[in-house]
Amino acid sequence: MLLIEEKKIPIHIELVNMRSYGDKPDAFMRKVPGGLLPALEVEGRGVITESAVIMQLLDEWHDPSEGYKRMVPSQKSEPQQFQQYQSLMRLERELFGWWCTFMFRTESGGGGGLGGALSGILGGTSGPNSGIMSPQMKGFVECLQDVNAALKKTKGPYFLDFVDHPTMIDFVFASHVERMLASCAYWKGMDLRSPKQYPQLKALQDWMSALETTEYYLAFKSDYYTHIKDIPPQYGPSSEGISFPDRIAEYQAMILGRDGKSWTLPLEHEDALQPLYRGPPLPLAVLEASQITADADGTYASADPKSMAVACRQMASWKLAGNGPNISKFSSRGGPKGAKNPRKAFGAELADPYAESDASVVNAVDAALRITGLALQDIDDHQGSAVPSEKYTALLRDAIPKQDIGGVISSLAYLRDRIGVPRDLPLASARYLRAYLNWAIGTLQQ
Repeated sequence: MLLIEEKKIPIHIELVNMRSYGDKPDAFMRKVPGGLLPALEVEGRGVITESAVIMQLLDEWHDPSEGYKRMVPSQKSEPQQFQQYQSLMRLERELFGWWCTFMFRTESGGGGGLGGALSGILGGTSGPNSGIMSPQMKGFVECLQDVNAALKKTKGPYFLDFVDHPTMIDFVFASHVERMLASCAYWKGMDLRSPKQYPQLKALQDWMSALETTEYYLAFKSDYYTHIKDIPPQYGPSSEGISFPDRIAEYQAMILGRDGKSWTLPLEHEDALQPLYRGPPLPLAVLEASQITADADGTYASADPKSMAVACRQMASWKLAGNGPNISKFSSRGGPKGAKNPRKAFGAELADPYAESDASVVNAVDAALRITGLALQDIDDHQGSAVPSEKYTALLRDAIPKQDIGGVISSLAYLRDRIGVPRDLPLASARYLRAYLNWAIGTLQQ
């Protein structure tokens, strides 16, 4: 998808869920009996299912002579760049292998101390295993440093510099590095984007920031919460880290919204773990409508926090209102009777494709969501990220019958936990919807 967006290839896209989230459509299975994703159907050529092959073919079929950007260097005219491209493809596989070893195998504590070239990269340790680096962590971190070294060799922020835009190799790395950032924070207590904790990874950090200046990249970028819910059904359960127990607890609370800040009003302007303003935090059309402009470097670091908060809230309210009845019905699956429906289990923790709604609370849930949406969009009631006024607190309490309060609370929590980034909203806006749902839950619990 990133390659298609960068090259601006005209193409028809249909979304198909992975097996861990539900049954694949019969029409898709007839075309792709193995169910593999992604799949490219080409008229007269059948179906192709290998991701790297798909990207290479799309690049070949959309030539620069027709106005398309190049994604792979020419083996004939740019042999050195092509060799570097092949080497980087191997390095990406090596990094992926080390990540799997580090993340999904039990860490051992016999890897020795933090000496040599890695002396500063794991600063700030605490707990009984402070200073211990497992062989798995050592191999992963060293491979990350190799990736960082490869990025330092080019003139720009990307892996290759035969052109001045991101290329196929950047997109191959990006999809897995995203998962690595989220999983390392959540299960290992490692904030790989932190210049303070990981100064040796500056080129890698700058590369991520460069990708995030583009609207299309952010349009497809997941947040850490979505990733840590997606990773186990795809790769298996992760092993808990042994070096940073305090950080693991801290980061997990932040990612799950249980730290009293990340999903709680009033929200802080910036997210402590996931930078929001390295590029457009919302679709450009939303920012333009809100009269929010980018800084000279393409970031939004200088944007007015109150104006940004209002734009994020209004986008969340717009999405909530735009599909309101269906969202109310979906949320009501979390009601007490909805939980008793017979269900088909799937690998993803939050997958619930065949659950029926609790009809007895749908109307009350709808009322609660309408009031939540009103509070989100009422910019005169409270500015920025402040808590809604007593007007909305009273309105919400009066709207929900006493006998329905428990079912509404569980339904709002059901919805909150299933807000996906970027499927439902970009992170900058999703965090507000999660926080306002928590406000509604807290109001009803009092």
